[in-house]
Amino acid sequence: MLTGCGPVSTAGAPELVGDEGCADVIRADVETSYNGTHTFTVTVASDDHGWDKYANAWIVRVDGVEVGRRELTHPHADEQPFTRSLSGVVVPDGATVAVITANDSVLGECGKPLELSLLTP
Repeated sequence: MLTGCGPVSTAGAPELVGDEGCADVIRADVETSYNGTHTFTVTVASDDHGWDKYANAWIVRVDGVEVGRRELTHPHADEQPFTRSLSGVVVPDGATVAVITANDSVLGECGKPLELSLLTP
């Protein structure tokens, strides 16, 4: 159960791009808002080549169900790794872990996912 308003962070993950140019989630934080929704802040490392191949989204899932998706509308070839946030995410009551993956515009979801604890320390 999410009970606090402070951030919950993952331990430092290696900043390595996954196999074959996939996009990896290398860090994530979550904060609970006063209204019970959540803001996820996610850092992605990707093998962006420009408009022909780039990380175009990251996805938050709880128990295999997508609860949030941040569309990335342009390449980040000159900004690696990069961090973006998504607010207003509704997480089911009792959830303890979110799995966050990144999507590559060519290869799909093939990089390293990140498991984020939703329990307040």
